[in-house]
Amino acid sequence: MSNLLRIGILGAARIAPAALVRPARDVPLVKVAAVAARDRARAEAFAAKHRIGAVHAGYAELVADPDLDAVYNPLPNGLHHEWTLAALAAGKHVLCEKPLTANAAEAREVAAAAERAGLVVMEAFHYRYHPLIQRVLELLPTLGEPRHIETALCAPMPRFSDIRYDLSLAGGAMMDMGSYTVHALRTFGGAEPEVVAARATLQKPDVDRAMVAEYRFPGGATGRTTASLWSRRVLDLSARYTGSEGSLKIFNYLMPNVYHRLTVTRAGRTTREKVPGEATYVHQLRAFAAAVLDGGPNLTPPEDSVRTMTVIDAVYRAAGLNVRGTG
Repeated sequence: MSNLLRIGILGAARIAPAALVRPARDVPLVKVAAVAARDRARAEAFAAKHRIGAVHAGYAELVADPDLDAVYNPLPNGLHHEWTLAALAAGKHVLCEKPLTANAAEAREVAAAAERAGLVVMEAFHYRYHPLIQRVLELLPTLGEPRHIETALCAPMPRFSDIRYDLSLAGGAMMDMGSYTVHALRTFGGAEPEVVAARATLQKPDVDRAMVAEYRFPGGATGRTTASLWSRRVLDLSARYTGSEGSLKIFNYLMPNVYHRLTVTRAGRTTREKVPGEATYVHQLRAFAAAVLDGGPNLTPPEDSVRTMTVIDAVYRAAGLNVRGTG
């Protein structure tokens, strides 16, 4: 492989410009070289707008393109598994939007395929690559033993025709906003939580527009995640960590480059920090390029995705709903 990572986009998705096209301008090692969509005219319009050189007639044609090194997969949740496996079979590295798959069984298949192929699969939890999260992980040991952790991500998505509400495409609040809350809970907890209880608010049968789940960690700490696409909690992007020696609060752990507050309380003294950094998607794309080209660290590999999806599956079961992709 050359020192340039050539990436093709599966689908002219709304997230693609923010997550890949614009960040690539700040990562010289990356070139967005091709795009494909079910509607070729849409792909051509997307390519013209973003100055992408090649347009493919469909996903299979893009995946097979010998001039590409990697694929960005922002397709609906229910298609992540199929097309990530197809890309791996074609020898392509994959940057896949979260959640990596519809359920843990599918995530295990992707993890095994990536290992066999010796290729990078990175789940696009972009927040994890911002320096804020590294700073938080440095601070947590100073707060003593964990006692309680809460993560929330609520944002209004009132257009119920959106694919986020499509059960056949593995939709639901827990799959969308909730995947971030579970990943952040696991990251800050430093261990795998057990789901104790979950309560869903439904938009239609088996499709959650909001989900609250309760957890217990192996050391006895408790946890809670709150996720919603449409609920009374209109906007919440917070995380809280309570330890035996202090506590920590984050406002906007998701996109801290836009704005964030990090508040730490120890021994009755409260301090506030701002952690500088580029856009989360720039940090993520730089990490993806380094992982592919130089063997750099992958903070969100498919093995980690298996653990996240195992928790999400358990939340759906605890809420009395079907695991996505199984019914």
